[in-house]
Amino acid sequence: MRVLFVTIPWTSHFNQMVPLAWALRSAGHEVRVASEPNFLDTITEAGLTAVPAGSDETLKQRVRRMLGGEATQGQVDSPFFDSLYEIDDGHRDGLPWEAITWVLNTLVVPQMWILNDEMVDDLVTYCRHWQPDLVLCDALTHAGAVAADAVGAAHARMLFGSDPYLRMRRDFLRAKERQPGECPDTMRDWYAEWARKYGRDFTEELVTSQFAVNVLPERCRLEPHERTLSLRYVPYNGHSVVPSWLYGAPRAPRVLVTFGITSWGWADRETISAEQVQEILDSLADLDIELVLTLPGEARELLRGVPENTRIEEFIPLDVILPTCAAVVHHGGGGSFNGAMLHGIPQLLLTYAADAPAKRTVLRQTGAGLSIAPDEVTGPRVRASLTRLLEDDAIRAGAERFQQETLAHPTPSALVPDLERLTAELRSPRAHG
Repeated sequence: MRVLFVTIPWTSHFNQMVPLAWALRSAGHEVRVASEPNFLDTITEAGLTAVPAGSDETLKQRVRRMLGGEATQGQVDSPFFDSLYEIDDGHRDGLPWEAITWVLNTLVVPQMWILNDEMVDDLVTYCRHWQPDLVLCDALTHAGAVAADAVGAAHARMLFGSDPYLRMRRDFLRAKERQPGECPDTMRDWYAEWARKYGRDFTEELVTSQFAVNVLPERCRLEPHERTLSLRYVPYNGHSVVPSWLYGAPRAPRVLVTFGITSWGWADRETISAEQVQEILDSLADLDIELVLTLPGEARELLRGVPENTRIEEFIPLDVILPTCAAVVHHGGGGSFNGAMLHGIPQLLLTYAADAPAKRTVLRQTGAGLSIAPDEVTGPRVRASLTRLLEDDAIRAGAERFQQETLAHPTPSALVPDLERLTAELRSPRAHG
């Protein structure tokens, strides 16, 4: 097969695709990864073949230009989000019309323009040349579905957390049925306009994909695609070196505190302020723990002081340090959340990520950790929650059960035959035609 991965230029999204890309390549398939030109070095450093698609303008530059100088894409304080991210128990009614149209028209569709419009033409041109059999897309890279449909390739979304897009689409269609007359459908309009350009008609498969690949245990999924392949999460952290101070056993319970590395370069998108980090460090200073904080150099310079029980590192591969930890405190990024899940580590989620309500629900449902809302993050709250993580055997047991659920999923190499089967079934006769 020829398999094309498509991702926005965001390291944390791409990193979670790499193990499956290598599994397919090791099985003898041709694999390439498409993203924006400024992201190609990241792809090739992973030993994968890169395809440029999109503008030379960086994502940060484009966001600021299109949003009038405001680069913020952080979590929006809306009463709708808790409902949107509820784990479905069969009794959820969905968001009402006013709510779902607000979410789509204010947040989702503008994000689709920003992240995808520059990529579509280049992707279709390349797919017409290379004729992939399967296109696997990051959940935010809607351009991949358009390109796959244009050439008859099978296509799927890779999910490393909750799947709000499928839920939002279903909520919208349910609410639309109850509205009188014709109602605008901006998500459909985006797909339909691009499909028409390449001689295709809109189908719901463009929005939902033909199938999905998901690393979350089944009971933690919002509203899964009818065709979902489960995949064991396997970490990839880019250039990784084991620091010598990790060779021996920690002198006290080791706690990792990490707020991600991608968003610190966006001053208006920081997940947590330096003042809050300092308050957390001060509150944990007298605990008998070995605290390891990952923090970029420019952020570290803003701290007033570092307690004796704290080590600050700019970067540590999560798959290297997490197995040595008794607990992890993080912002809700996919690598942190899924890494703790994989290694059975109790986690404290300071809920800054966009899908934080879903992750908060997962931790509550599995008993694998605790969470604190962004506006409630204080040093004393973090200290109390972390102390509970370290002392509560029930949370440790919940984290270990959560680990066993994900270890039951097939590894990337074991998933390859299923991808081959679905691709043969779903690929259009137009492919290679």
